[in-house]
Amino acid sequence: MIGLAAITQSVRQVIDELQEAAQLTTDQILVIGASSSEVIGQRIGTAGSSEVARAIVDGVLAARDQYGFHVAFQGCEHINRALVIERTTMRQFGLEEVTVVPVPKAGGAVASEVFRRLQQPVVVEHVKAHAGIDIGDTFIGMHLRHVAVPVRPSIKTIGEAHLTMARTRPKLIGGARAVYLLEAELNT
Repeated sequence: MIGLAAITQSVRQVIDELQEAAQLTTDQILVIGASSSEVIGQRIGTAGSSEVARAIVDGVLAARDQYGFHVAFQGCEHINRALVIERTTMRQFGLEEVTVVPVPKAGGAVASEVFRRLQQPVVVEHVKAHAGIDIGDTFIGMHLRHVAVPVRPSIKTIGEAHLTMARTRPKLIGGARAVYLLEAELNT
């Protein structure tokens, strides 16, 4: 098994890569979906590890503190993939709190860990995040804004868990005459 320090370091590495691609700011949200079971090579939802969850959360929170973006941690399907966030995030983005406390068997080890670590944790049903990281095929897409753009990480797994990342961009709307950059309009 991969060491706990290596998990934290891998999480930081992929967040740094995503930050380079997405340029997340203090008014944007990064959604994290992570299965500690998958990281240790087990089927999602079967072997949650509080130690692995702690290592993942350590990496994410350190990156959040460095870059200033907001984070939302997706729970498992037993809480309908609801998300753990800071109360300040809920207020800033006009989200609605729901009542549930994530625990390892209903919410997952990562959501349970972060619920105990945030300053004022709350749970919400939905966010429209600006970027996301999925560790272990937890399916974070329902919490991303409409146009997701894959970001290819330099590593493909964290531990044994498959890794995917995405940033989002605004929709391109219009027809044949639509202009998407001001410079393009000036040259026509």
